[in-house]
Amino acid sequence: MTTSQFALDFRFLLLDSYKKLGLSEEDVMVCLMIDHLLKQGNRLVTADLLALKMNRKAKEIDATMVGLVKRNYLEYEVTGGEMRTSLKPLETKLYAEFEKALTQNRQNLNAAERNAELSDLYAYFEKRLARALSPIEKEFIANWLDDAYGVKTIKDALEDALAAGKKTIKSIDKILRSNRAREDISKEGYTGVSSRWSADIERTIEIAKTKWVKDDDED
Repeated sequence: MTTSQFALDFRFLLLDSYKKLGLSEEDVMVCLMIDHLLKQGNRLVTADLLALKMNRKAKEIDATMVGLVKRNYLEYEVTGGEMRTSLKPLETKLYAEFEKALTQNRQNLNAAERNAELSDLYAYFEKRLARALSPIEKEFIANWLDDAYGVKTIKDALEDALAAGKKTIKSIDKILRSNRAREDISKEGYTGVSSRWSADIERTIEIAKTKWVKDDDED
């Protein structure tokens, strides 16, 4: 168990995620009571002991506990020759579910931020180029973001290209690559950035842009 896991409240995670794990309310009540008794210093929690605290018969509680063991939420371990009740399997699953939800939230946040950055870049490019971007040009801009070029870096590359009298994706891409290669060489002494631009890529962009403009005219 990691340090971050100790900071999380087991009961909160159980109540928050038990449905996702396929646990019933009866399962949850038994687990909460087991956790309560373990925290009081009881090492071996039995159905008879739980029955003293719950409005359920020992036989019914035992059936629930057997089900929890079979589904690997509850276990009995032997430590120093002594049998102990443990909720570690359940805790592990709860922490895994928490991490999964946290990762998903981060991905959703990153996706939202990326979409906002793309919208900003598309609008900026269309304003500075005084025309609509073609789908393939938008894809190139998105790829620049995925390649870890920042929004400001991309905008600066566009401005550098315009200052040189160039308005193509090719010229902007070359500026971005050149700048990154120069930074890599300055920091590492070498670069893995290729300065080559495929003629096929350029032709594809021109064809797509031509079709895009034609489609706009047809509308």
